Amino acid sequence: MKTLLIALAAALLDQLVKWIVQTHMELGETIPIIKNVFHLTYILNPGAAFGLLPHKDWFFLAIVVVLYAAFFIMRKKIPEKPAYFPLAISLLLGGALGNAIDRVRIGEVIDFFDFRIWPIFNVADIFICLGVGLIAFYFWRHSS
Repeated sequence: MKTLLIALAAALLDQLVKWIVQTHMELGETIPIIKNVFHLTYILNPGAAFGLLPHKDWFFLAIVVVLYAAFFIMRKKIPEKPAYFPLAISLLLGGALGNAIDRVRIGEVIDFFDFRIWPIFNVADIFICLGVGLIAFYFWRHSS
């Protein structure tokens, strides 16, 4: 239950930040935080990371359904220690839910963190990457 509450909190934080971006910026607007290094740039991404598979919402939503189904099937087997492992699951689920809400609500994902040398991304993307990274780290550390 704690895992799902953290996932919900992550998705809500993602949606709050996206709401702030939507209500305070125009689509396509960029605000330099550190000129030519880090900007806030409001865009809509019809695909996944790097804009891959544009307009395949059904595919990305199916992945979210599979992630949650796998969680519910495997939840009793998720190790509680180390503490970062259930947190990793929460971050992955929360990030996936945050982007899924965008896809259902507007058909695209709201992105805004712009480091100029990397595709523009959002809070949910950070949670997904952290979650996957921590899961990979766990399995690397616990492989025989």
